[in-house]
Amino acid sequence: MPQAPRSRYTYGAIILHWLMAFALAGMVVSGLWMTGAIDRADDRALAFRVYQLHKSFGLSLLVLLAVRLAWRLTHRPPALPATMAKAMRGIAHVTHWALYVLMAAIPLAGWAMVSASVWDLPTIWFGLFEWPHLPGLADLPVDRKGPVEETLKTVHRLLAYGLAGIVLIHAGAALKHHVIDGDDILSRMIPMLKPKRKPDPDPHPEAGA
Repeated sequence: MPQAPRSRYTYGAIILHWLMAFALAGMVVSGLWMTGAIDRADDRALAFRVYQLHKSFGLSLLVLLAVRLAWRLTHRPPALPATMAKAMRGIAHVTHWALYVLMAAIPLAGWAMVSASVWDLPTIWFGLFEWPHLPGLADLPVDRKGPVEETLKTVHRLLAYGLAGIVLIHAGAALKHHVIDGDDILSRMIPMLKPKRKPDPDPHPEAGA
């Protein structure tokens, strides 16, 4: 059963949040670099290694996301501030769940893309073991793999751009809450920060996302 609402996030939720945040930042940076570097002869060898790390971190994010969702379902998050308008609460919930959906969809699209690749390169998870391809895509005829791979590559890229945009909105909103509104939204995830004002009691508590 989910626990009662808390005044701040648990340390487990905080650790998972920042692990995923830093991993996602690394994924964006590595993805932007390696897609250009693979076409440069001097950078190609390093780019292949970065591709393997990119795939390993992407698949790890799927596992972390599953853990994060399990934690979310068993540890009820803090209620949103009473001063937030109902519409803003709704936007906050939609944004959070959009983040979860995209964090699942992007690595799944990448896994599908690699599985359908005409290169048929294995994914070696951090050099330890081979992560299997998705059977239905890996078994496609070579003449069909090319178009499927290109479509999945486009989907993967567009989803990544969408996630980057939502993350910027998410971060901007958190800063706005801390700097302008003075509430405890950001300090819930960064405990050393202190809100400018004490949280107001919420007569109609509604859990945050």
